[in-house]
Amino acid sequence: MENRRFEDKKEPEIVYSRSVKAGKRIYYLDVKKARNEDLYLCITESKKKSGAEEEVPQFEKHKVFLYKEDFAHFTEGLNDVIAYVQSQLGTIEEREEWIPQEQESQEVEVEEHKKKGLFGRLKKD
Repeated sequence: MENRRFEDKKEPEIVYSRSVKAGKRIYYLDVKKARNEDLYLCITESKKKSGAEEEVPQFEKHKVFLYKEDFAHFTEGLNDVIAYVQSQLGTIEEREEWIPQEQESQEVEVEEHKKKGLFGRLKKD
């Protein structure tokens, strides 16, 4: 007899993925397929925990799930707050490329994701 409880807990399939390096953070933008075949966006922020001087670095991860019926409202709100910030600050200069002192730590993190199968389809920028 199958135990469906464990089947339901498998990770949804990632159908498209992109990583965005922004300073000390990496954002993973994953389009996933739900059980009902709908697509949704999973945004994961990943940053190294401060003071983590361990052999294997520790990372804080925060996820936001954005469903297709909310895309228009989310885009409208995001554009609105970006326009507000630009109106208050004027021209916003792009951040210089951040070169980590321990570049291996990010590579270890990405490799860990690949081992778990969560980010196996990461697009290299």
